[in-house]
Amino acid sequence: MTYVVKDDCIRCKHMDCVKVCPTDCFHEGENMLVIDPDDCIDCGLCVPECPVDAIVFDDEAGIEFWLNLNARYAKIWPLITEIGTLPEDSEKWKGVPDKKQYFSDKPGDGD
Repeated sequence: MTYVVKDDCIRCKHMDCVKVCPTDCFHEGENMLVIDPDDCIDCGLCVPECPVDAIVFDDEAGIEFWLNLNARYAKIWPLITEIGTLPEDSEKWKGVPDKKQYFSDKPGDGD
C-alpha cells in the first residue's frame, strides 16, 4: 500500500507535501510530482498538506493508472525534498477536472 499523486497535481504542482515527507519519496516532473511507492511508508503526512487534494491512498477506485504512472516516473524523475518555485499559473489550474491530457513526461529540476 502507498499513497499516489493523481491528475489534480498537474499544472498546480504545489510542493507543500515534500517538506513533511519523512522518507523523501517525492520526485519532480515538469508539471507534477509523483510518489515512489517503494519509498512511501504510508504515513499519510503529505495528504493534508496538498491544497488541491491530489494525494490519495492506492485503494481508491480507478487509481491504477496513476499508481503505475507514479511508480514509473519515480524511477526516472529527480528527487525533490524542498519546496521549489510554484508555477505562476497554478491557481488557474486548481480544481480543473480531468487534467490527464496536460501531463508532461519531462523531468523537473529536483533538488
